[in-house]
Amino acid sequence: MSESQEDKWGIAHVFSSFNNTLITITDLTGAETIVKSSGGTVVKQNRDEASPYAAMQMAETVAEEVKAAGIAGLHVRVRGPGGNGNKSPGPGAQATIRALARAGIEIGRIEDVTPIPHDGTRAPKNKRV
Repeated sequence: MSESQEDKWGIAHVFSSFNNTLITITDLTGAETIVKSSGGTVVKQNRDEASPYAAMQMAETVAEEVKAAGIAGLHVRVRGPGGNGNKSPGPGAQATIRALARAGIEIGRIEDVTPIPHDGTRAPKNKRV
């Protein structure tokens, strides 16, 4: 491999809610998508789409395609549902990062890009029990 190919990096955009996990790998500009995958592509039941198992399976298949594209390392951007909803990412986020690292891809920066409202719409009222 040439030196420029060895140093090629990309960005892994991981959206993880409690219903699904989406992985999108782009180049460093974020403009060109290299690989994308979601929980529905690896498991049959809808309830399993957000599971750590599904995230690991997705990350393994994505890692193979990323290596084939000649990318050595990834910066990870984790995103939760955000807004007025839940700000914490779902169970698939950590499993995705771990599986990518285990697949032999170098992990650079890990940052949280969950959208936070700067006083947007009114939050939903409290549900009484």
